[in-house]
Amino acid sequence: MNSSAHKRVIVIGAGITGLAAAHRLRELAPDVDVTVLEAGPRAGGVLETVRLDRYLIEHSADNFITNVPWAIDLCRRIGLADELIATSTEQRGALVVHRGKIERVPAGFMLMAPARLWPMLTTPLLSPLGKLRLLAERFIPRRRSPGDETLASFARRRLGREVFENIVQPLVGGIYTADPEKLSLAATLPRFLEMERKHGSLIRAARAAENPAPENTESGVRYGLFWTLRDGLTSLVERIVETLPPGSVRLNSPVRHIRREHDGTWVVALASGEPLLADSLIVATGAPQAARLLGAVDETAAKLLGQIEYAGTSIVSLVYRRSDIARPLDAFGFVVPAVEKRRILAGSFSSLKFAGRAPDDQVLVRVFIGGALQRELAELPDDELQRIATEELRDLIGVRGEPLLVDIARWPASMPQYHLGHLALVAAIEAAAERHRGLALCGSAYHGVGIPHCIHSGELAAERTLAALGVT
Repeated sequence: MNSSAHKRVIVIGAGITGLAAAHRLRELAPDVDVTVLEAGPRAGGVLETVRLDRYLIEHSADNFITNVPWAIDLCRRIGLADELIATSTEQRGALVVHRGKIERVPAGFMLMAPARLWPMLTTPLLSPLGKLRLLAERFIPRRRSPGDETLASFARRRLGREVFENIVQPLVGGIYTADPEKLSLAATLPRFLEMERKHGSLIRAARAAENPAPENTESGVRYGLFWTLRDGLTSLVERIVETLPPGSVRLNSPVRHIRREHDGTWVVALASGEPLLADSLIVATGAPQAARLLGAVDETAAKLLGQIEYAGTSIVSLVYRRSDIARPLDAFGFVVPAVEKRRILAGSFSSLKFAGRAPDDQVLVRVFIGGALQRELAELPDDELQRIATEELRDLIGVRGEPLLVDIARWPASMPQYHLGHLALVAAIEAAAERHRGLALCGSAYHGVGIPHCIHSGELAAERTLAALGVT
């Protein structure tokens, strides 16, 4: 076994990816010297939980999916198993706005796979012609071309225009805040490609699934797969920081530039002028920041990183008395199709999804504004964002009166856009990075935007780093 003593690794970025990388380094090689540099005043990146009076508000993601193991495994390894909570078993399901009214997403419809036909045939979301087009999906031939395809093209080709515009686009938009006309299906939802390849039909594939959905009353997404932490996702960030040696995470430490010496040592110059030396470097920032940092190290990698576009959102959290909401709260939230031409992307009833977010006689609603299709709205002043959110909620769910609390979080240019050709672009970026021994890239820009995928990306970068250092 090779010793990790005196090996120095610098991680740039203290979001969940960088923290997961640092934790994994110390988990596998306790003697390695790890420093995490964060430009901002706190760790966690976009993960931020705030407590305001009796309310627990997430400023970005409020849960993570468990059909991949990486987030839940990390929580268990750092002693948070007892803090994990699942979504409430009541009100599961998704709603969608259609012609100005909120309707339920048909039971058994999971993003693009209708496992139950009867709810699709009775839904008011589709016209008779739209329903006939959906039924014809079983007879649509497989796509023969091996090239990448946009999500919009795939959904229209297989399910028809109405299903795409009225159901698929808003559900996917709620996840990626992206333009589906540009979004790469292979990079975002490859399982649907595999369903087509294997079964020739999404309907046949869904009905042939191991756990077919005739008894499934959920819609839109499988809410039983989503978990969070009792005290919010910041508790995950705080616990990881606690596992690291004191002083390992340096806040308010922006990096000015990096370079590699002839002997292989990495030199990281802070904006303060302080130089730090390392045997290996893990860059766990967004693609634009990584492009800036790598400009002097690898011009090709920097240019490729610069091709990854980003979109931003603003999240308006509002608290209302239940008695001030006219519409029955029989789901966890609603999404808004682009064809509705409204000013919000979605609304999430956070306190219905998870316990402990607001008093029982009140409802915490999070309203999402902006995204790739309405970039300018996310940049409006706070009073304008609040006005838009309250007006849309008044119109859609019958909110009366003024909110008891308003909180606004802004995330400009925070969501990477996996556009057509993303997988090939990432492969080229990674090939360029691999030319530099001791350099690893990780984060949401590459192989997944969710919390579990960010954790996995960071942990894989840590394992590659240790392998390159000869630490086994």
